[in-house]
Amino acid sequence: MEKYYVLERFALMKTAVISTLDSMMLKRKGIDKNQKNNNIKNARKLYKELESARKRLSDNILNLKLLFCEADMKECGIYADKLYTAVSNFNLLTPDYTKFIGAFKPLLDNIPDNEVTNASVIGRLMNNVRTGYYPTDIEHVKHIKNGIAFPEGKRINAFDPCCGCGVALNVLTSGKISDTYGIEIDEMRGAEAETRLDRVGLGSFFYSRISREVFHLIFLNPPYLSVIKDGGGRSRSEKQFLVDSLHHLMYGGLLVYIIPYYRMTSDICRILCDNFEDIQVFKFLDSEFSKFKQIAVMGIKKHKGDGSDAVEKLVQLASDVDNLPLITDLKTEHYVLPEQEKNVDLFKGAVFNLGELKRQLAMSKSMDFLFERSSLDSREKRPLLPLNVGQVGLIGGSGLINGYIDCENPHILKGRIIKEIKKSDNGDTISETHVNKMVFNVLTPQGFKSLA
Repeated sequence: MEKYYVLERFALMKTAVISTLDSMMLKRKGIDKNQKNNNIKNARKLYKELESARKRLSDNILNLKLLFCEADMKECGIYADKLYTAVSNFNLLTPDYTKFIGAFKPLLDNIPDNEVTNASVIGRLMNNVRTGYYPTDIEHVKHIKNGIAFPEGKRINAFDPCCGCGVALNVLTSGKISDTYGIEIDEMRGAEAETRLDRVGLGSFFYSRISREVFHLIFLNPPYLSVIKDGGGRSRSEKQFLVDSLHHLMYGGLLVYIIPYYRMTSDICRILCDNFEDIQVFKFLDSEFSKFKQIAVMGIKKHKGDGSDAVEKLVQLASDVDNLPLITDLKTEHYVLPEQEKNVDLFKGAVFNLGELKRQLAMSKSMDFLFERSSLDSREKRPLLPLNVGQVGLIGGSGLINGYIDCENPHILKGRIIKEIKKSDNGDTISETHVNKMVFNVLTPQGFKSLA
């Protein structure tokens, strides 16, 4: 049985909002009680807890807004946005919270139920899910490329963890000195990507083996999957791809992250703020945005730090699509890629790939070494001293001098060793001895001879 991730998130957010509102009411009453008892210390402590609860409530409202956008419930999204502003400005010392809590009722009543959901909501979610495969429009890739400064005369490594047919990464690096790498789970798309990219690994990106911190540029347009099957994880694919991809990007390298704007939730924004700087968000042009609601998030990888202060601002920025700058507003060569060249020593997909094996063997000297003829085998061999009869027999029997012998009396020689049994009778007993016998077959112009 399949469940929609967004519906599960709706249920969790609804529970979280109700729980936080109840907690805020209790804390507000606790403040009055402690003030009456002249316990100012406890009253201040409760007020700080009340401020933290409001922060959680604001985060939940922002996440609800994005979920409403994903379910194409625009009016609810607008209401959530207004409610977010109201919560931020609400006086926490207001004596009566009745109106404050009542303002949440229209929002909570419109949250789709995880078990019994309106058919129109399910229909919209089905349209959004499809196969989860949305290749990036080429014109938008060109706009992104315009904002990247490639180092002069230096080779860069570019990687697409879900490369599809390889078109996007090929366009992004065309005309530049680069080695392009891609992973693709679909074998047919992967085979097509091999015609465009330098290296392609097949199978799941999450089970591939790839060197860390070696890529100057990562172009990440993950699958937009919102369906969870029984036994499946509870993390969205775009978040998993982001977490696992950033380890392969070098410090100072550029991430280009393509996702629908409603997937820029606080947990994803926290990952970005902790690990990237100079983060910018751009909206796709109307013709493309109307299809998949995509945005491009770009940032330079930094050493991990605490970016919690910037998370809320980034969530609000990404969710305010009407005021987002268009991808055409990205400044020319704003993002400068590192000049340091690096080798990608390890790049293996999860599935055996014959084409990738051929590339690895072509770059390796091991096969040449394996089939290389020894110089001793190819040169003329002469003993240091004349051979005795026994040595001549061993060499001849081993086949080392088989073949045509060009000399004063040319002939063809074939030597071999056969087993022979010799019997001896000393009168009382008969004994048998196994011996090796040298046989030389010689073909001469005068006829065939066999020498033993």
